[in-house]
Amino acid sequence: MPRRRLAGFVVFALTGIAIFTALGVWQIERRAWKLALIDRVEHRIHASPVAAPGPAAWSSITRSKDEYKVVSVTGRFANDRETLVDATTEQGMGYWIMTPLRSRDGFVVLVNRGFVPADRRDPATRMAGEIDGEATVTGLLRMTEPNGAFLRSNKPNANRWYSRDVNAIAKTQNLTNVAPYFIDADSTPNPGGFPIGGLTVISFYNHHLLYAATWFGMALMLAFALARVVRGAYFTD
Repeated sequence: MPRRRLAGFVVFALTGIAIFTALGVWQIERRAWKLALIDRVEHRIHASPVAAPGPAAWSSITRSKDEYKVVSVTGRFANDRETLVDATTEQGMGYWIMTPLRSRDGFVVLVNRGFVPADRRDPATRMAGEIDGEATVTGLLRMTEPNGAFLRSNKPNANRWYSRDVNAIAKTQNLTNVAPYFIDADSTPNPGGFPIGGLTVISFYNHHLLYAATWFGMALMLAFALARVVRGAYFTD
């Protein structure tokens, strides 16, 4: 191999080895971060309920610090302003029932009261569950899901919802002083059996170790190729 081409390949190979190694190290760091997150969430979901954050705390709420906390709030449901969001659950396909609850403290929080199948879409088919009067909700604090789902955008004007977008739902329902999060209600049975709460799926994508092995493997293969080329050039000379 000509010296110029050999030098170019060496630079290319060393650069690639450095990049692949850095990516592997980054994935190891991401794995450590993900495992720490999973551990924090496990502690949160088994903790005792705390009061749902009010307006004074809204600006400081973050996904990493607050999501999946067990919270509790007491107030009255605005059943006439519920929103149905497409859902696929272990119970099948249907809808999440998102209902505003006006708390004793005066702010509004959207509550995902749970799942109903398509044949329970109409509130008239589950009137026993349309709680009238004061109620206490305990569940998991969840962050808003803006815009929609993959390849499916929310269509507020058509009342078609594919994600639990707090701001958009509040605007459509003419709600004010609304918390920037929603609550996934726990499995405490609702009168009449619907909606079905407690179906939150908590899972975290964690293939960082596999990705790290892939990047390190590519670095090793490139290092092996470099060694062969350099050795061949040396013995040829």
